[in-house]
Amino acid sequence: MNNNNTTATMQQSFPMNGGDGPHSYLNNSHLQRQANNASRAMIEEAIAKKLDVRCFPSNSLCLADLGCSVGPNTFVAMQHIIDAIENKYLAQGLNSQVLEFQVFFNDLAANDFNTLFASLPDERRYLAAGVPGSFHGRLFPESSIHFMFSSHALHWLSKVPAELLDKNSPAWNRGRIHCTSAPDEVSHAYAAQFEKDMEIFLSARAKELVVGGMIVLLISALPTGIPASRTPIGILFDLLGSSLMDMVKEGLLSEDQVDSFNMPVYITSLEQMKSLVERNGNFSMERIELMDPTSKHVGPVPAKDYAMNFRAGMEGIFSQHFGTRIVDEVFDRLYKKTVEFFHLLKSSHKEGTQLFVVLRRKNDAD
Repeated sequence: MNNNNTTATMQQSFPMNGGDGPHSYLNNSHLQRQANNASRAMIEEAIAKKLDVRCFPSNSLCLADLGCSVGPNTFVAMQHIIDAIENKYLAQGLNSQVLEFQVFFNDLAANDFNTLFASLPDERRYLAAGVPGSFHGRLFPESSIHFMFSSHALHWLSKVPAELLDKNSPAWNRGRIHCTSAPDEVSHAYAAQFEKDMEIFLSARAKELVVGGMIVLLISALPTGIPASRTPIGILFDLLGSSLMDMVKEGLLSEDQVDSFNMPVYITSLEQMKSLVERNGNFSMERIELMDPTSKHVGPVPAKDYAMNFRAGMEGIFSQHFGTRIVDEVFDRLYKKTVEFFHLLKSSHKEGTQLFVVLRRKNDAD
């Protein structure tokens, strides 16, 4: 693997909506926060049982959140991890008071780091630094990080598979914006790009982690035997694509504009992820399982929350391709469709739509 930062980079940068306005990620990311909360006990258990802090010779520990966005979820997650590490030191009879923590907040260079750091908690047990750049490549010096975390970020591909835009390819994705409800050739192109990206991601992280260092990943997932069109994210992609095609029929967009647009997002499976980690060979899989990201929700998610959450994450890429003037129209239509088809979202398959992965860096001699 080439170890420089350009190994694989986003062709274009589409971070979450910045600022603190009504459509910002800051104010529309509570679904992700609840999904993170559903894994809290599992993260604590992984650190308590699988993180060998005795192999870290220094009292200075470096942590990183890959794909941190603009907060506040990243601050809650990193403080929780630090608390769990301190408890591990105490459980092993070590003095946690001498520990120093450095937390690196990573996201694309276009991420709103100003909003992120303006909302840093005043009372925190760590030093903070921002690291701009794509996690599809190297970010840190060799053997410099002790713990890495990434939540709801690895479904983003480094780029749209080229075949989807080739009218002569069987994978040309005409009239759709994603591989949900698409022919097998489209799904295979998405899967192949994800596998390339994950090999680069895992190889880069293997260089950066110390031996015995840990990665915890929360990834959107497709349960075994369940079509994407029956999951919440698959339904939302279909509704969004349908909204765009309605605008084509009404003359508000051209068919070519929609045919040339594809979301660089892929939903993996437990089996695929397990195979990719095994193929990479640099990590021991301490835990990998599917879970329900909605287990901490009280009642069904309102239609408006689905639409606002989707807009906070996807508006940038829509604005770049279709122009800013139609963004409100697109997401207003999406909201109306989430209301119209709310029965599909309410009854959609949610169990097993989040993958919880714990990896530990092997010794190269293992």
